[in-house]
Amino acid sequence: MSQTITSFDDYCIHQTTDPIAIPVSAERNFYDRYWFNGFDKDGAFFFESGFGIYPNRHVMDGHFSVVIGDDQYSFHTSCRAPMDRTQTTAGPMSIEVVEPMRKIRILVRPNDTGIECDLVFHARTAPVQEDKNVMSEGVRVIMENSRFTQYGFWQGYISINGERHEVNLATTYGTRDKSWGYRPVGEPEAGAPGLLNGEPGVYWVWAPIHFENFCTHYATFQDRDGNPTQEGGAIIPAYSSMEQIPEGDDDGLYHTKKCSHNINWQKGTRWTETSSVQLFDADNTEYSIELTPLVRFQILGIGYHHSEWGHAFWKGEEAYAGEHWKLSELDPLDYRHIHIHQVAKAKLTRGNETFEGIGTFETICFGRHDPSGFKDILDGFEG
Repeated sequence: MSQTITSFDDYCIHQTTDPIAIPVSAERNFYDRYWFNGFDKDGAFFFESGFGIYPNRHVMDGHFSVVIGDDQYSFHTSCRAPMDRTQTTAGPMSIEVVEPMRKIRILVRPNDTGIECDLVFHARTAPVQEDKNVMSEGVRVIMENSRFTQYGFWQGYISINGERHEVNLATTYGTRDKSWGYRPVGEPEAGAPGLLNGEPGVYWVWAPIHFENFCTHYATFQDRDGNPTQEGGAIIPAYSSMEQIPEGDDDGLYHTKKCSHNINWQKGTRWTETSSVQLFDADNTEYSIELTPLVRFQILGIGYHHSEWGHAFWKGEEAYAGEHWKLSELDPLDYRHIHIHQVAKAKLTRGNETFEGIGTFETICFGRHDPSGFKDILDGFEG
């Protein structure tokens, strides 16, 4: 019998009769993953990071990518997954939970890609639990995961080829999420191909926004006709110090019962030009948020749709690499470039009040989507 007892087994946190190292599911794509982003309030830089463990695939990998001007730089790393979940280091990169739900550190030590960072996330809200994501392919559930989102600020530095960029707590906003469960990742499975239930495609919008004393949250999946298959919003209290953030539930957090969004697309692309989100509180008061993008970030930079450094790909016992591209030179209708995040300036109107803010607007739209005017798998907006 191989040894599966690890340091976490000394804590009273077991959810099954197995040691913590053994996933509750034998699903090949079971995972546990961090995601982070951070952005200067004036758009000087925009960085993102992801770090995941895929125990049934024996892989742990991480990514760090930053946009500065027209340049996007990316660092990727991968190794064999350790048995002990406290070991969150892959090559030069590591994630450290300094204080749960309060401070998380991302470190990329000096390496020959020229990309390094030392960044600490400081929470300003309690975590917001989102609805579960569930997706089926025929009789098989191919995605089922849980996720929470949290808002905060960043402090530290980023260095690109020896040029250091300071990341200041007062001017660098950010969002993080933590998700776990299973979803399609890694190399395709062998055997018979899966059977799609209908037309191929996906439509997803996600928008966490910071304001001075509160934050807002919005997320939706839609079908090809524009009907939401999942949709939710929230209004979240923000705190001036981490000590004020409640442990457990935040009684001031409100999940909206009604919400929606609108997008104006850039002609010839599937990238947004401007957008808006509408949230309604318990008194049916509308929070109308207008969003104007400042910086575009290609999710390819942290492994999504990446043919070589995709999530959970086996790269050997340890490997890492860097890459760089010019944003202005990318084909907007290349499937690898459809999925984007944008830093967006926000203007919220609530009755006679207005609030200025900043946040992230994520979009991915493959396939037909009638409200947007998209007819095929990758046609651009016709205007």
